[in-house]
Amino acid sequence: MSIGLSEQEILRRDSLKQLRELGINPYPAEAYEINANAADILANYEKDKTAYKTISIAGRIMGRNIMGAASFAELQDATGRIQIYLKRDELCPGDDKTLYNTVFKKLLDIGDFVGVEGYVFTTQTGEVSVHVNKLTVLSKSLRPLPIVKRDDEGNVFDGFTNPELRYRMRYVDLTVNPDYKQIFINRSKVINTMRNYFDSQGWMEVETPILQAVHGGAAARPFATHHNTLDMPLFLRIANELYLKRLIVAGFDGVYEFGKMFRNEGMDRTHNPEFTSMEIYVAYKDYVWMMGMVEECLEKIAVAIHGSPVVKVGAHEIDFAGPYEKLTMYESIQKYTGIDVSEMSEEHLAQTCKDLGIEIDDSMGRGKLVDELFSEKVEANLIQPTYITDYPIEMTPLAKKHRSKEGLVERFELFVMGKEIGNAYSELNDPIDQKERFEEQLKLAARGDDEAMAMDDDFVRALEYGMPPTSGLGIGIDRLVMLMTDQSTIQEVLFFPQMRPEKKKIELSAEEAELYALVKEGEQQLLSDIKAQLADWSNKKWDTTLKGLTGKNILKVNKTDDGLFLEHK
Repeated sequence: MSIGLSEQEILRRDSLKQLRELGINPYPAEAYEINANAADILANYEKDKTAYKTISIAGRIMGRNIMGAASFAELQDATGRIQIYLKRDELCPGDDKTLYNTVFKKLLDIGDFVGVEGYVFTTQTGEVSVHVNKLTVLSKSLRPLPIVKRDDEGNVFDGFTNPELRYRMRYVDLTVNPDYKQIFINRSKVINTMRNYFDSQGWMEVETPILQAVHGGAAARPFATHHNTLDMPLFLRIANELYLKRLIVAGFDGVYEFGKMFRNEGMDRTHNPEFTSMEIYVAYKDYVWMMGMVEECLEKIAVAIHGSPVVKVGAHEIDFAGPYEKLTMYESIQKYTGIDVSEMSEEHLAQTCKDLGIEIDDSMGRGKLVDELFSEKVEANLIQPTYITDYPIEMTPLAKKHRSKEGLVERFELFVMGKEIGNAYSELNDPIDQKERFEEQLKLAARGDDEAMAMDDDFVRALEYGMPPTSGLGIGIDRLVMLMTDQSTIQEVLFFPQMRPEKKKIELSAEEAELYALVKEGEQQLLSDIKAQLADWSNKKWDTTLKGLTGKNILKVNKTDDGLFLEHK
């Protein structure tokens, strides 16, 4: 099959060829030394003009205004855009004007990378620009970039705004929509601020396995794989909790990890199959202490990004300075539904959910029913940072039993803007209790709960060696970044969100189109007459080619000495 090139792509390939014929390597291997960037020049040139007499800068050409013996262009580097000025006789001081007349004016395009050397000056219109003395081609772009137009007021026209294209071609998105880079710069600030805070407390960053023999640490459906050498099933981790707590057993006072987690579940505006989580465990602490630590940490992050603990998210101003509101799980349900579920049996809870129009199934135990009720009727009301505390024991197999409230555990979740951001426990360190909790999870799995935790005998064994009182916390980094950057979808804060396979348009040759037409008509016949016209057919991968053309219509392609035979539905 032939895939056609657009007129622009053909022209650019021709320019590539001409550059090489002129002896210019369009993809040079040598390093290009730079000593300035657009943002620095624009911010500081007027303060100290003597510092920019000899500069070297590189980036993409993002706009051109070609005139006669002089031209302007817009250069974009990692920090922003700056105007460059090229004068033919200064760029080409000798008799040979090829670099300006042919290379710059005819063979370079928007999207090409160039390096320029020269000095900074201010044009008659007052625009800080680079006067170019030397131009070096660094990379020829073979595909045209979308042209995003901006007027004098900054309004955008013909923008590259289709989310499907933006997320799939992030390299184009961030080139033509550079303002989005700030989201990812702030994402880095979120992680670095958190890391610096933890390090200042003496807690150590560690790494734990992604491939795990027993998936655990959360209620979620895992991705399964197989290790050929060991001939055993493995799972991509849904959490790193159980390994981090093993390190507390090993004698570390505080450990944390930023890492990818993988959950084989749905995708929506706040869920991606792989996501980034931070988990931290500190010995000799409890969940009450952890609340204070979270408030201090999140306030530092807000200030690092916005200069204030108050962050505007949509129509709301979220105040990350503590203390945050605290409601128990049962209190929150009663507050927003008027129903007291604290003493309800599993059967009564199930009926209550049905009465409220909440979809449930027989696999759900008491904990899952409470969770569904809370999710449907409470979460959306929790706009300002709010701790939901003291969960039913059935919901949390890894948390310590509440010190004073029977049937509950010492756990909190932090909710902001109706979404869970963090989850923390006073960690269960009683190995006998832990094993019993795992066994209860196995019973739920037998009832069909595919999110129930598996038995982890080695983790129980670790607890049997003794783990000190410990508090643990997990924070979803992607959702936290969404809050701190005022984004409504998780895809906006991931460089490369998970997406369906791209549908590719296929252009057929005349012979392929004829074959496709025959198949579409449902004809089952010997195709030796067509084969005779195509000398290269014997080398084609028929099954792949025909299934790609016709979907599932073709069952089999038989090749015989007489020709090719299609078997199809």
